[in-house]
Amino acid sequence: MHQYGTSPTGILNPPPVVLPDRQLFARRARRLRELAERSTELSDFLGFMALLIQAQDGVLQERQPSWQPAPDAFSLALEHGMPPLQGQALLRDLDWQGDLDALLVTLELRVAERQRPVLEQLVALSAAERQQLAEQVLAQEPGATERRALLPLVGAALQVAWVRLALTLPQPPQRHGDVSRVLCPCCAAPPLASIVHADRDRDNVRYLHCSLCATEWHLERSKCSCCNTSAQVRYLALEDEAGKTPLAAQAETCDSCDSYLKLVSKSFNLGADPLADDLASLPLDFALAEAGRYARSGFNPLFIAGD
Repeated sequence: MHQYGTSPTGILNPPPVVLPDRQLFARRARRLRELAERSTELSDFLGFMALLIQAQDGVLQERQPSWQPAPDAFSLALEHGMPPLQGQALLRDLDWQGDLDALLVTLELRVAERQRPVLEQLVALSAAERQQLAEQVLAQEPGATERRALLPLVGAALQVAWVRLALTLPQPPQRHGDVSRVLCPCCAAPPLASIVHADRDRDNVRYLHCSLCATEWHLERSKCSCCNTSAQVRYLALEDEAGKTPLAAQAETCDSCDSYLKLVSKSFNLGADPLADDLASLPLDFALAEAGRYARSGFNPLFIAGD
């Protein structure tokens, strides 16, 4: 069996749910810059994403939103095991459009000339039109072709708003039971990818990483995150000319439900990040899409492809 499919050792009771920390975006941007320097075909794309995520970090650290929840706003949900930050329920309350404006101001000073029309198009939209784009992102819909390039920027603003909110929670929520474990226990969004950690408290333990609020929740290794089976899970990766795997991300495929989720391992690189390494391994997605067997289950708000 592939090394990523083996069972963890030494950690008997890993934390079931782990909330994000304030340095998430800074680490992610650093990882993307490293990946951009090493990539040939995706260098410009990863470089732009590094700028976007560095802007996310600046907005998270410096901006005070116009709306903040009361200290006990999510206590009832936490007590009853419900996702306290459910996306659609909070979309109209959160000041995510203010976060979007702040991102656009920061990016306008840093992006190349060819990227400015996308920023200008988003600036020109009404609040209602932006809201519609946000609803499409949360619903994982690609929307109209002429506005698809705007969705990653909207997705980035939504991530800032929800990560900030997750930082206010007094404690992590409970991990869901088997039936609903595919969704984030904090905001009910789908996972972006899974991550195998290498730190002392979670060494060699796999977590699902939320696509929206960046909360992580434990899921046993070699188990499909979609159908909860383990009998037909396999691991696929791209190889270089020397027959080696150059990326920290693999595809965990399931022959029971014909889905796959990216699996990123920090044992490959301690700086590996679910979102950054997912973007850097897009050629793996393209190869799997061409093969036509497995459907991607992970959702990345910064890369929303059409049919």
